[in-house]
Amino acid sequence: MRFTSSSSATGGTVQRLAPADAGNLTLRIVSALLLGPSVLLLTFLGWPYFGLMATVLAGVLAWEWSRICGAGELTRAGYLSVAAVVAALSAASLGELRLGGWIVLVGAMGAAVLGRSETVQDRVSIWYASGVVYAALPAMALVWLRGVPEQGLGLVLWLLFAVWATDIGAYAAGRGLGGPKLAPRLSPNKTWAGLGGAVVSSAAVGAAAGALVTWSDPLALAALSAVLALVAQGGDLFESWVKRHFGVKDSSNLIAGHGGFMDRLDGVLAAGLFLTLIVWAKGGSF
Repeated sequence: MRFTSSSSATGGTVQRLAPADAGNLTLRIVSALLLGPSVLLLTFLGWPYFGLMATVLAGVLAWEWSRICGAGELTRAGYLSVAAVVAALSAASLGELRLGGWIVLVGAMGAAVLGRSETVQDRVSIWYASGVVYAALPAMALVWLRGVPEQGLGLVLWLLFAVWATDIGAYAAGRGLGGPKLAPRLSPNKTWAGLGGAVVSSAAVGAAAGALVTWSDPLALAALSAVLALVAQGGDLFESWVKRHFGVKDSSNLIAGHGGFMDRLDGVLAAGLFLTLIVWAKGGSF
């Protein structure tokens, strides 16, 4: 983001957003205001709406990943990847998680074989297979998490607000405080201050959530929310690494001001899978 400086009435300087950046920020806010309530509504409604949303979004993620691997084109391996992810999520949404897992395995293997036949680069075929796993497994985990009896809705809502707070806190602290870069080779705009802002913001959401639910306490959820913030930031850095590996800036241009759905859901996917593993390890109850 670029700033312009101008003199103030008191003789100091005031930083203002450059017009292009201000316009992009407006687009980001408008897109968030349109998408956020829709996601919350479908999450609240539960089955079958949440599963349908997860299926569509996972399919879009597979499409974006495959286009990155195919230099902007959707190859046969890409088509297979999208089909496998949609089929796996459809099975998971109907309660057939084991079947969904087998579809992911077969789809990843098939995408790798097709990818190998379309390019002389072995590593690209592995990337196609990885895309099936990346798009499907976290989405399947979220479908399972939403279906946890009595706690599913609260768990997913807490997760969403914690990750959204992570993004907002990282953006605000990173832009406002600046300072040393967190991982300049992966994401040149991320700072350690931004990471701190992400953790604090997410922990605050956890504390608020703990005061509203009956199945946990504010301190416990604040601590775990802080961990979710770190995991979400890790997911963000991973997605940045993938894009940098293939030399692209955004996964797509489907969301005005944001890029693609991979650019917006990277933290949710990582944190959601992490939280699902915790709940699953505890026997399906938090």
